[in-house]
Amino acid sequence: MKLKNWTLMLLFGLLIGLLAACSGGSNEESDAEGEGTGEEATEEGEKVLNFTNLEAIPTMDPSLATDESSFIYLAATMEGLYRLDEDTQPSEGMAIDHEVSEDGLTWTFNLREDALWANGDPVTAHDFVYSWQRAVNPDTGSEYGPYMMNGVIKNATAVSTGELPVEDLGVKADGDFTLVVELENPTPYFETLTTFGTFFPLNQKFVEEQGDNFATSADTLLANGPYTMSDWESTSNSWELAKNEDYWDAEAVNMDSLTFEVVKDPQTAVDLYESGEVDRVDLSSDLVDQYATADDYVVSADTFVYFLKFNQTTSDALANENIRAAISRAFDKQALVDEILNNGSLVANGLVPADFTPMPESGEDFREVSGDLVTYDVEAAQEFWEKGLEELGTDAVELEMLVDDDQTTKLMVEYLSNQLSTNLPGLSINLKQVPKEQRLDLDSNMDYELQVSRWGPDFLDPFTFMNLWTTDGGNNKMGYSSETYDTLVQDTATTLATDNVARYENFLEAEKVLFEDAAIAPIYQASRAQLVSTRVQNVFVNPFGATYEYKWADVGQE
Repeated sequence: MKLKNWTLMLLFGLLIGLLAACSGGSNEESDAEGEGTGEEATEEGEKVLNFTNLEAIPTMDPSLATDESSFIYLAATMEGLYRLDEDTQPSEGMAIDHEVSEDGLTWTFNLREDALWANGDPVTAHDFVYSWQRAVNPDTGSEYGPYMMNGVIKNATAVSTGELPVEDLGVKADGDFTLVVELENPTPYFETLTTFGTFFPLNQKFVEEQGDNFATSADTLLANGPYTMSDWESTSNSWELAKNEDYWDAEAVNMDSLTFEVVKDPQTAVDLYESGEVDRVDLSSDLVDQYATADDYVVSADTFVYFLKFNQTTSDALANENIRAAISRAFDKQALVDEILNNGSLVANGLVPADFTPMPESGEDFREVSGDLVTYDVEAAQEFWEKGLEELGTDAVELEMLVDDDQTTKLMVEYLSNQLSTNLPGLSINLKQVPKEQRLDLDSNMDYELQVSRWGPDFLDPFTFMNLWTTDGGNNKMGYSSETYDTLVQDTATTLATDNVARYENFLEAEKVLFEDAAIAPIYQASRAQLVSTRVQNVFVNPFGATYEYKWADVGQE
């Protein structure tokens, strides 16, 4: 689904030196529809686009968001210090510019004085201080706050673990419109981090007035971005984004509204598209062949990587390295992407995706240099399996696989389950298919055994993927721990922070350790096959961060 200029993106990666990662960041999913057709909207003199989304929005609280859908709609209704533009470059947001100290540790952001919250309050530096402190406050229970800020913002780690008060976080307001941020180590990519949802500001008075109801409905949200949310509650299957007339750059917002509706069945979504009720849909494998020659058929590369998570704390079998290694090699990934997905997705034999970030000196793609680290190999899988069973003292293993409840996922996991039980004698898989929000909750509570999960980059650097699996990391949630892995990854953000060549060598070595330990089992790197109406103009697709950028959306001629 990436329609961006990848050359510019890669050059940008070389310039900023680092990271990317999501829950997110990056890209495989759906979008939404709405009430009323484009024709009806035109007759009313309003600009409206209608989309579908595969799932309800898990949360609109920027401190609690961890997934792709949440970050898409947060980016549409809110704005941080900077916003990614059509070339994936940070453009002016709440900040008009910034200065960086000679040692790279102090960033001073000058905020615009004409930015307002939708209730008329000015957006100030104090809103950023409150939001960032809230994100790392252990009482908040944020996963992404510590994940994004620990080791980056000064004292974030100590604050998130309760060792220091939130007031000691390295972010201060110097008056109402100057924000001063102190970093733990030089972080050249920090500017791009400020475009991400976790770093959005929050109006403290409003949040505290809403209490536990904050971000549970449109009435308990407060926008400072291009759109406001309407007709939405936490359980809603439809919602609308309406132009925010109080947004500082409202003149650049062309749409009156964007409507979204949850549609989990691909055929239903296509029927709505064919009838003109929605303007973009994702295609499942069985629909690709039918529409592959259509003028509005689009296949775009993605940077989301799908993988199996092994919870070593809830299953004696999955605590066994040989069992994990066996499962990792026991399913035919090429057949999966060719026959089950059929949308241009690629086999994943590592963690960091292909065509994502270049090596700092040679410019070679990181994935090519790192190579295939775990491949489909039934013979090797069965050897690992027999060793594992012998170590466990059993001849059979039963596992439950936690997955999302959309139709495409259902087809994929039925295939995976069949492959695993066929190629590993004595293994039985029970599928537990639940709404995505429930899966995320179960993941957070480590209440699962096997899980089909995915990660998209939040910023343009391997760290966004590699930092996932450090011991007790906020997104680890599977009991994996390796002192060697931890040291390799953590050094890239500390002792090697300004040596990008050495950093990437550490990333290469850390990825090898991850798969030598069979910590996860890579499945595929997503692509997206879609039907996109010519009415949809200037909806940009980001290779990291929020998947879709709707600020500049417009309506073209059909």
